[in-house]
Amino acid sequence: MYIKRPFWEEKLNFLWKKSSIIWLQGVRRSGKTTLAKSLEDSLYLNCDLPSVQEELSNPEHFLKTFKRKILIIDEIHQLPEASMILKIAADNFNQIKVLATDSSSLIAGKKFKDSLTGRKRNVHFLPVMVDELSAFKQDLKSRILHGGLPPALLAQELDLDFYGEWLDSFYARDIQEIFAIEKRQPFLKALEYLLVSNSNLFDVTKLSQVSGISRPTAVKYLDVLELTNAITILRPFSGNSEQELVSQPKVYGFDTGFCCYCQGIRSLGPNDTGAFLENLTLETFQAYGLSKYLKYWRTKTQKEIDFIYVKTKNETIAIECKWKEKNFSDDVFNVFRRLYPKGENWVITSDSLTRIVKSKNNVIHFINIEDLGTTIHRVLEGPN
Repeated sequence: MYIKRPFWEEKLNFLWKKSSIIWLQGVRRSGKTTLAKSLEDSLYLNCDLPSVQEELSNPEHFLKTFKRKILIIDEIHQLPEASMILKIAADNFNQIKVLATDSSSLIAGKKFKDSLTGRKRNVHFLPVMVDELSAFKQDLKSRILHGGLPPALLAQELDLDFYGEWLDSFYARDIQEIFAIEKRQPFLKALEYLLVSNSNLFDVTKLSQVSGISRPTAVKYLDVLELTNAITILRPFSGNSEQELVSQPKVYGFDTGFCCYCQGIRSLGPNDTGAFLENLTLETFQAYGLSKYLKYWRTKTQKEIDFIYVKTKNETIAIECKWKEKNFSDDVFNVFRRLYPKGENWVITSDSLTRIVKSKNNVIHFINIEDLGTTIHRVLEGPN
């Protein structure tokens, strides 16, 4: 049974008004194919099949005879000339809406000789978001523990085999096949280390030591994992203060369920939920295409704000994530706003009533995580 995901359907229709080509990228089993097949007046083609590869071997002829509104090309990197059909469609058949889906970024595959700059729109498709949970009949804690990939989220019990099998498939299909990385064990060790390090600072040298690889190889792995959306790396925000961190990155895993799996969490304790609320906050910004404006802030005395949204050169939104509102103190906002006075202060929680509170030193927007998407759309004007 298909569970509708209207946010993504609306996003596709919005972007098709700007470009006839949309590249839908996201990790395996996140629901890309299910979403694509649900689109009306569409033809779905799976490029894993030799018959489909043969059908698309003459793109011009195929597009001339195409009679529907939407063409869906899944696993497009399997085509010998993967970018050719998209270029021909964009330049000569732009009345056809094309949705190309894959697990990694358009530039990831070596077969893409043309980057299609200016001809396409990229969409980073995500696991089930917080404001989609009611449609899936799941609650916030289930979403954190099981993760947001629909097969895992909808499982009645935690299925540990699913996560191990997914990691094996991810390596075989996305990493070895596309990027030709031959050493399976070091790569998976690197990924598992990063998922364990979720929401924390990490060091490339430590990553190389844990994985048994050289530092240049560790940097290569990081690039690949970012391209395939398996991790998100956040850089520090700094105005060149001598007291601020200026280089060490933070890492977030693509899905809370896999972070729990690699960390050995089989049921959520009171200390587990706060960090994963950061993941859900980050994913909401990613859904709106705004994560490129996110950083984190930390001083050398370990004063830290989870996210800094760089709205303009001189204006920032400082964002703290607290599972319970009672655990929040505005001390860190006081420190930050002495250095960077212009901008809003947001506190994301699981239990707040969304509202604005004026404290002695700050105006604070308390936002329930379920309302974050609506707030982003209102304040930051929605998808780019």
